[in-house]
Amino acid sequence: MNVFAVIMAGGEGTRLWPISRKKTPKQLINLSGRDLMINETIDRLIPAVTREAYIVTGQAQAERLCDAVQARIPRNHVLIEPAARNTAACIGFAAVEVLKKHGDGVMVVVPSDSYIRDDAEYARVLNLAVQKAAETEALVTIGITPSYPATGYGYIEYDQLDPADAKPVLKFVEKPDYMRALQYITQGNYVWNSGVFVWKVSVILEHLKACLPELYARLMEISDHIGLPDEARVIDRIYPELPSISVDYGVLEKVHDILVIPADFGWNDVGSLDMLSVLHEQDARGNTLIGDVMQMDTDRSIVYSKEKLTAVIGMDGVIVINTPDVTLICPKERAQDVKKIVEELKRKGRDEVL
Repeated sequence: MNVFAVIMAGGEGTRLWPISRKKTPKQLINLSGRDLMINETIDRLIPAVTREAYIVTGQAQAERLCDAVQARIPRNHVLIEPAARNTAACIGFAAVEVLKKHGDGVMVVVPSDSYIRDDAEYARVLNLAVQKAAETEALVTIGITPSYPATGYGYIEYDQLDPADAKPVLKFVEKPDYMRALQYITQGNYVWNSGVFVWKVSVILEHLKACLPELYARLMEISDHIGLPDEARVIDRIYPELPSISVDYGVLEKVHDILVIPADFGWNDVGSLDMLSVLHEQDARGNTLIGDVMQMDTDRSIVYSKEKLTAVIGMDGVIVINTPDVTLICPKERAQDVKKIVEELKRKGRDEVL
């Protein structure tokens, strides 16, 4: 059975602001010092899992993304969303494109902006998931064995009594508070939701039809015009009207035949500024210093300054981000609140810094 990778690259990375912006979100930034995150994602998927890959991205970043990946992904494999309509629409859009152009196959859905330390183990687990999806009608997901009680990730509870590598999912859980996250780790049958999904194209479309019939019906309208001269015009008309809902809420929480493969390959979604310490070495005082930075008597802090010297004195547990037009300073424990600043800037119409 053919295998197709679908890379979701439409997010704005608002919790990584001001490094990540609307036109240059985190997937189009070199955060690790090696390559753009989108290119690192492509290089670990191909040829480890498949040679056929599609990218779904937003209008605002489409041109830059196409330029960034042109040596790796054909232009006609970059699907452009006229409006952001969340992951159910994104996945359904890719599914109808793949089905119409190639027929059925296994679809490996991954975010564009995850950090993976162990590429070989990542490939092994993905291939196991592909095998399970090909052999069954199940929806398969990858769960990350928790290394600490994270409150910024969703969790998946699974049946730990099942001896198979791919275990039945009992439920999906929203981002918990610290005490509940600690309970999940202690209990031992919870994994982080990595947002990596593997399933047959036909199977996910059937679940969209059953769980989100309005979304499915509009996707079928798009499917009818794929390959025709008016395809782009139809997508521009229909896509902004699609229901906006995540595949987790819209499908996975309503379906029973779901398997999760618990795994540990050094995964991190680098979803917030405090996660920059995962990508870079720390100094003897636990600081992550990126760019032209000087510190004195500073501990457990993250300082990012690529364009000019930033000096930090006597600080403990802070994040300092210096870009040409914005300076952000906050305690590390408030890193998740950066998204609130972005929302406030949007409310005030400060598009020039977004």
